[in-house]
Amino acid sequence: MRRIATPLVAGLLTAAVIGSVPAAASVGTTGTAASKAAVVAEQRVGDRLVDLTIASPALGGDAKVRLLTPDGWDRRDRHDRWPVLYLLHGMFGSHEDWVTQTDVARLHALRNVLVVMPDGGNPGGYYTNWWNGGRFGAPAWETFHLDEVRSILERGYGAGTRRAVAGASMGGYGALLYAGHRPGMFRAVASYSGPVHLLHPESVARWQFAFDDPNGAPYLDLWGDPVAQRANWERHDPYQLAGALRHTPVFLSCGDGELGPLDGPDTGEVDQDIERFDRVLNVSLEAELRRRGVPVVTHYYRGTHQPAYWERELHRSLPMLLSALH
Repeated sequence: MRRIATPLVAGLLTAAVIGSVPAAASVGTTGTAASKAAVVAEQRVGDRLVDLTIASPALGGDAKVRLLTPDGWDRRDRHDRWPVLYLLHGMFGSHEDWVTQTDVARLHALRNVLVVMPDGGNPGGYYTNWWNGGRFGAPAWETFHLDEVRSILERGYGAGTRRAVAGASMGGYGALLYAGHRPGMFRAVASYSGPVHLLHPESVARWQFAFDDPNGAPYLDLWGDPVAQRANWERHDPYQLAGALRHTPVFLSCGDGELGPLDGPDTGEVDQDIERFDRVLNVSLEAELRRRGVPVVTHYYRGTHQPAYWERELHRSLPMLLSALH
């Protein structure tokens, strides 16, 4: 959720078939494979806050997950199950962001919910099982979150099967991607300032700019080339997955890039440009969701790409998310 700071991503956010993807390679792993992930460290880091370090075969290394635990969680037994809200962070973020940048840990409405805030990669794994030139393999972020982490939490940490997912920026994209890839896994989904139409021409142009950056992360390995691997891009585009959300309530929100009431002196032109770009993608996705009969609520506002807005939008969407969990 932190602001963009490198030439690669600043270029990406300021600047559409051949081939196919094996379903098993891009969706996830089996229950047996997921069971090989293991918690290797557990640390209490605050009131109701617990950090897990997980050794992940899907990632080829360790990653962290922060839990905001519900009342009574410390006294749980193997029969206790709580509804689960997954909160996903943005680029250059971490499992800490939702706690350090918003008031999520102080919200009374979440005292009976297990809130799961997993690491999503830095600078950004994009909540994707990476294509890696057709080899797939690590990092496989979707497999880590939806198979490994979910299995661990349901086995030993009180997670139930009533789930919702929300995210900011890259995490907003991830929330919609996960709900679209796994229909029925999540009862509701919310995206705040997410880049939610991957194959929109403006989005493709910006990604191609990033691919050409010799000093940047190997983002071409995310989904491949948008022409040669178009099928893989389509499989990772919330716009293309809209039909799978027909029975899932969706909340979309985004600013317009103009300085708004929650912007401070650190707001820059990049924050404004990112939000203008994201607004185009959100309006496009909204039209497709409505065309597909998806129950969608939107909130468009004056403001930029800043965590203060995502805190406010979490508050606005929380009644919908919690209603779906109960």
